[in-house]
Amino acid sequence: MFDFIRKHTKITMWLLFLLIVPSFVLLGLNDHNRSGDSSATVARVDGKNITQADWDAAHRVEVDQIRASMPTLDMKLLDSPEARYATLERMVRDRVMAAAAAKSLLTTSDQRLARELQGNPQIAALRKPDGSLDMERYRQLVGAQGMTPDMFEASVRADLSTRQVMTGVTATGFSSAGVADSALNAYFEKRELQLARFSPATYAAKLKPNDADLEQFYQANPSFFRAPEQASVEYLVLDADAVSKTIVVNAQDLKTYYDQNIERLSGPEERRASHILINAPKAAPAAERAAAKTKATELLALVRKSPETFADVARKNSQDTGSAANGGDLDFFARGAMVKPFEDAAFTLKKGEISDLVESDFGYHIIRLTDIKTPKQRSFEEMRPTLEADLKKQQVQQKFAESAEIFTNAVYEQPDSLKAVAERLKLDIRSASNVSRNALPNVTGPLANPKFLAALFSTDSIEKKRNTEAIEVGPNQLAAGRIVQYTPVRTLPLAEVKENVRARWLAALSAEEARKDGSAKLAEWKANPSAAALPESLLVSRTDAKNLPGPVLDAVLRADPAALPTIVGVDLGAQGYAVVKVNKVLPRDPRDAAAAAKERAQYAQWWTAAESLAYYKMIQERFKVEITAPRPVPGQGVTEAIATQAETR
Repeated sequence: MFDFIRKHTKITMWLLFLLIVPSFVLLGLNDHNRSGDSSATVARVDGKNITQADWDAAHRVEVDQIRASMPTLDMKLLDSPEARYATLERMVRDRVMAAAAAKSLLTTSDQRLARELQGNPQIAALRKPDGSLDMERYRQLVGAQGMTPDMFEASVRADLSTRQVMTGVTATGFSSAGVADSALNAYFEKRELQLARFSPATYAAKLKPNDADLEQFYQANPSFFRAPEQASVEYLVLDADAVSKTIVVNAQDLKTYYDQNIERLSGPEERRASHILINAPKAAPAAERAAAKTKATELLALVRKSPETFADVARKNSQDTGSAANGGDLDFFARGAMVKPFEDAAFTLKKGEISDLVESDFGYHIIRLTDIKTPKQRSFEEMRPTLEADLKKQQVQQKFAESAEIFTNAVYEQPDSLKAVAERLKLDIRSASNVSRNALPNVTGPLANPKFLAALFSTDSIEKKRNTEAIEVGPNQLAAGRIVQYTPVRTLPLAEVKENVRARWLAALSAEEARKDGSAKLAEWKANPSAAALPESLLVSRTDAKNLPGPVLDAVLRADPAALPTIVGVDLGAQGYAVVKVNKVLPRDPRDAAAAAKERAQYAQWWTAAESLAYYKMIQERFKVEITAPRPVPGQGVTEAIATQAETR
């Protein structure tokens, strides 16, 4: 990374956040809400609605995808109003791009789609030794995303078409060297300054509050001294472990399962073969295929006459580049790994036999079977632990679905207690005290899940002590709970928080004294600059801030170069006050040609990204985008957490 990027990480990350984050998908967990309206419109693009149900469905699908790709990720990190809103914005962007592509008649040819699929590393990994695609594994791959091969390919085709909407901007973005240098030089220029700090700590030692001062501060700032709402709760968790405890595998079922699955459990038979391939694609002219067959027939006669020369003949004549160097050896393979004509022939040969010519879509094969690996059939007693685990897992999955329906209905139909459903499903009623609306650090399980906590602290739950609905708190994991005792937010008595009041009073008053002294010095030094008692000067820039507070650096860099030297004051809030004399502007350090070229290229990328964002905004207006769902307040949860910390200090 370039020097100025490495040295100025915060600015770079912020720019990347502004330009890139809206296209990322951050997702949370979703539950059914009894009072929610799934048909409600949350956004509108080109006259077409995106409903709450659409939003929820996309949310669930993408959570599953993230969970599959990052199983160790704590899903609660992504479960926030901001994350859900980002999902909606991504859906809107997809709809906008699709509408723009359709309006501009942008399509993707079969050849372009084929190149894209061939270049996909996950699909490329599904190739068989003969180069053909393993269709069963391909179906499994796309099936994991909830799609059929046709659906997946249609999705890729649509994505390629919509990419063309932005290509005209992204592929043509540029910035001249003069413009880039002018902007970058201004951004990274240096400033010489002298700084006087007025720290609250200097004034705190001189302040001695009396009881009246503390009482007055306490009465004026009750929100500083509040205890958060808390509750004692009971809750149930239904998961695979809970269901598993209720299942005992029947011995007869176990024996039947063994008899039905012995071949699968023992493993498939595998065969090892070598082959000689003479290429003759199915679409090749008849004369070309006839010539290939003639050559293959000659080679067949040769190896049948001298079987021990098969490997040498394969090395010299086989046109399968993947196996020819190894004498045609294909190693061991089971059924389903080769094209059908090849497989059928290989699995009818005896060890050491050479086949007749085998015709496939690739050409003509001569196959020699070199080994057979027959799986060892294991006894029932030997397999019993594995069989029991497999069968129990299947029964758990089946019973969990049944139990989940019972659980969901029972906590709703019997809203005043969890006892009945706990007894019916043999679940333990868990309890916890001092539970708050926001998850506490180091808490795990349902009490760390924001949706479960939100349900617990709903009005209905607090006022009527009713059960929550069944909430999905993890993969195959449901929870329901109820509040047993609730303590609302309250202002703590002065006697309990007196030391906290004293500390806050000192912090506020000492910061005020620092501001007063700093403001007085600012006025004095502005009136008589020669009397300013300031320390040695220092050079700062955006890449070398010398640990200056952010507001001070901003004030220094915003000072009008035409008015230097100048003296400015900066209110640092709880950190006091600063008076800064900005003396002069100095150019940034010279850059070598290679570094300058990299910086210009980076600037061009930023400029292109900005143009792309502006173009997207224009397309949004063209297709009349309207998001009716309210945008969450940024950082709301963080603010509340900080406030809670301050209250408990």
